[in-house]
Amino acid sequence: MTDRRSAILRAAIDIADERGLDAVSMRSVAERVGVTPMALYPHVGGKAALLDGMMGQLLGEQMPADLPGTWRDQLTTLAQAGRSLGKRHPWFSLLQFTRPAIEPAAVRVVDAIYQALLDAGVPEADVARLERLVSTFIVGYGASEASGRFGPGDLDPRGRRGQLPEGELPAHFRLGRWLDMAVDWDAEFAADVADLLQLVEARARP
Repeated sequence: MTDRRSAILRAAIDIADERGLDAVSMRSVAERVGVTPMALYPHVGGKAALLDGMMGQLLGEQMPADLPGTWRDQLTTLAQAGRSLGKRHPWFSLLQFTRPAIEPAAVRVVDAIYQALLDAGVPEADVARLERLVSTFIVGYGASEASGRFGPGDLDPRGRRGQLPEGELPAHFRLGRWLDMAVDWDAEFAADVADLLQLVEARARP
């Protein structure tokens, strides 16, 4: 039954990769697998459970099982793996914003972040809050890349500033030469992770 469930989830993931998450339904997955929709329920339950299973499948396959090194190394590895998942499967980060971590693989990722924060010396009372901060950054960065939020859009920064009189966007005009520069998103992600690690260290016990 485990192999059958894995094949069903893989089919759903393939559909999402090819046509987007909205194309994933019990019917479309059943057609891909070659069964009736009712035949899916013993393996994956309903649509909500199918979506949870897709998250768990990808996390189980692609998140690192072993996290050697310091707590900094571990959080950096998890952040990079999470971003990589979002880049390979653009729908994945957006799905994470709508689904709780209930699949075993998803819970293990949360537990790995908990452990890294504990190893950093973060007080136990603050671990869950900081895990949510770390996870939201990782998922949010991935979702922003996948959705095009980080892209230039229809207007470049200079064009956007030109939509309003100069005095109405004082900070934009002051930062103009920086906003006009091309962004190295890999370098920015690395810098953001470094800043996040500093925040964690600042909250750790002396």
